[in-house]
Amino acid sequence: MAFLLGLPLLLLILLGVVAFFIHFLPIFVAGSRHVQNFWWIFLINLFFGWTLIGWVIALVWAMRDVPRFAYRYVSPPPYNR
Repeated sequence: MAFLLGLPLLLLILLGVVAFFIHFLPIFVAGSRHVQNFWWIFLINLFFGWTLIGWVIALVWAMRDVPRFAYRYVSPPPYNR
């Protein structure tokens, strides 16, 4: 019986963790892409992310912003024997 009473609490904790990661998804995207305006995206998501419009603006900005570092593939020199 004690297991059944603890199930809603466990479910509530799990939903809270999932909601946390969904709410801060724009920050995770901006951080993984190393965008230039990371702190602005962070502040918009922190203060206006609870509204759907603020969250969408932060997410779109995180995905469309220019990364801080430009990665370019440089092929190795040809192997001459």
